[in-house]
Amino acid sequence: MEQNTLFFFNQHPEALPLYRAFEKRLLAELEGMVVQPQKSQITLKNRRVFGAVSFLPARKAKDRPNPYITITLGLNRREGSTRVDQASEPYPGRWTHHLVIGSVEEIDDELMAWVREAYDFAAGKR
Repeated sequence: MEQNTLFFFNQHPEALPLYRAFEKRLLAELEGMVVQPQKSQITLKNRRVFGAVSFLPARKAKDRPNPYITITLGLNRREGSTRVDQASEPYPGRWTHHLVIGSVEEIDDELMAWVREAYDFAAGKR
């Protein structure tokens, strides 16, 4: 794991196992994906950004698990699942979804299907 990724989790080391499990699936399932750690998030991209991992408080503090990570995905539609904590349409045809993840079990096939959809959506943009 890259030093910048470890630095990102410096203030939240208890969340690192969640991220490691997510990153493992990303790297195994998405060819050509780039992980770019930054100060406030870990950006996920192919030709374009399709998602991010952060500590965005997308859920009220009393309802957030400890530890948690927030996965943000860009889709061409609104996903209506109750697993989505927040969704907004910053411009027509692009929906941003925030999902708070509090356990490795939540990094499941359903989540990865949305990740794949976001990956494909970003790859197909001009």
